[in-house]
Amino acid sequence: MKHFGLSLEEKKTRLIEFGRFAEANRAKRGEPKPEIFDFLGFTHYCSHGKNGKFRVKRKNSRKKFSHKSKEVHKLIGEMRTLPVKVIVKKLNQILVGYYHYYGITDNSRSITSFRYRVTKSLFFWLNRRSQRRSYQWSGFLDMLTNAYPLAKPRIYVSIYG
Repeated sequence: MKHFGLSLEEKKTRLIEFGRFAEANRAKRGEPKPEIFDFLGFTHYCSHGKNGKFRVKRKNSRKKFSHKSKEVHKLIGEMRTLPVKVIVKKLNQILVGYYHYYGITDNSRSITSFRYRVTKSLFFWLNRRSQRRSYQWSGFLDMLTNAYPLAKPRIYVSIYG
């Protein structure tokens, strides 16, 4: 790598035991489950499919998930004076982009959780637009369901077929 003027970041580079036999090998040695690692916004971990065979599964990286949630919360706060229709339209663009990137096999729990966080942030900021509370939770969900629906989470990429 020196030939190309590149170097590895020592804090981010490590060698881990990972793969089909990692769990069995670590169990023989009395060690806990195989390590996990973060790459491209996903946490990769060893698991088993419904048939009991080894699979590498992926979920959102906790760091990326929390960062994006805070970013969207701040954005909604800045847009809170706009009409609800405009806010929801912008949020749908963000959500669909998020689903396209993170909507892969085994990650439905994380993308559903992200949508819920966005919904909670929207509820919070819409109720901060005046001195009185604008919405109760049930009325707010009714408004989102009927008038201005948020994009539903969907798996866009199936890794296994």
